[in-house]
Amino acid sequence: MGRAGHAGPGPAGERDAVATTIKDVAAAAGVGIATVSRVFSGTGSVSAATRERVLAVAGDLDYRPSAVGRSLKTRRTGGLGLAVPDVSDPFCAEVVAGVLECARSLGQHVLLDATLGDPAREAEIADRFAEQRVDGVIAMPSGVADPWTGFGRTGVPLVYVGRVPSCRSWAGKVPAVLADDAAGIRSAAEYLVGLGHRRIGFLGAPAPGTPPDVREDAFRAALAALGVPVDEDLVARARPTRDSAYAAAAGLMQRRADLTAVLASGHLPGEAAVLVARELDLRVPADLSIAMVDDIAWAELADPPLTAVNRPARDLGYRACELAARGTARRGPAGPVLLPTELIVRGSCGPAPSRRDRARH
Repeated sequence: MGRAGHAGPGPAGERDAVATTIKDVAAAAGVGIATVSRVFSGTGSVSAATRERVLAVAGDLDYRPSAVGRSLKTRRTGGLGLAVPDVSDPFCAEVVAGVLECARSLGQHVLLDATLGDPAREAEIADRFAEQRVDGVIAMPSGVADPWTGFGRTGVPLVYVGRVPSCRSWAGKVPAVLADDAAGIRSAAEYLVGLGHRRIGFLGAPAPGTPPDVREDAFRAALAALGVPVDEDLVARARPTRDSAYAAAAGLMQRRADLTAVLASGHLPGEAAVLVARELDLRVPADLSIAMVDDIAWAELADPPLTAVNRPARDLGYRACELAARGTARRGPAGPVLLPTELIVRGSCGPAPSRRDRARH
């Protein structure tokens, strides 16, 4: 009669219905069940010869350790929870790709969900990850609310990626892997001022009632350092949606005919700036220069191609996964990990037009 889990007598060598168990491996290898368990868990002392014999027998019997059994013993799933606002968003998609690449290299699996920018949905996902007892959490928080902090209190590694909660109480209490947005905004603002622009709109600042974020603070600081007054009427606020970004861009460009440049705080307001400029028959960059944060694929394909601050989304995801999977986050943050940004100069920015030039057009 065939060994359990292997082809026995029967048509076409069909496998027996009963799968190979750890007892079968132990019996065939001439060792105890505890020894087989130590080999596959990587814990405890096992001689090299015994380990090789157990693995050889397991391979011959096509034995696979039970993930369910391991999770019952450890009370963990052995996976990482990953939450992003929108998996279809180009920046989020690259972050996810980086996390998956790292997880694959570490032998981890990932539970992925999207918050859709909804605080209630985000809280539900956090609760679900807690119920599933994930080994670590990587979160791109969606706003002011922060339902993730409970993981840190229970010893589960928690890492923010790409952004942190906009509440000031965060204050570096949770490890984070971030792009150096301040440096990116500063380089873009300096570039526009160097081209002679003084009436620069900042499009996509946090919506009214929420505190300024790193990008708005950096924009204000950069202009102040360059001796350019910040015109509050040129700071256009929007929620992180296409409709809100479009409304903010339309309001800004229609309200301020003297505007010569727009620095968009992300690719959604950047897209809105391009659309509204086209609808208002503004020539880019002759009438209006446009630069944005996030060098996503369509930026290079726009006409003209857009100047953009490149944030290394895939690297952000990879590094955050390393921290969460290896438990580095348990040791407490030593400040956020900042990855460098780069200003990619393209044809959407040019010298500031004079009032006469714009009037002639």
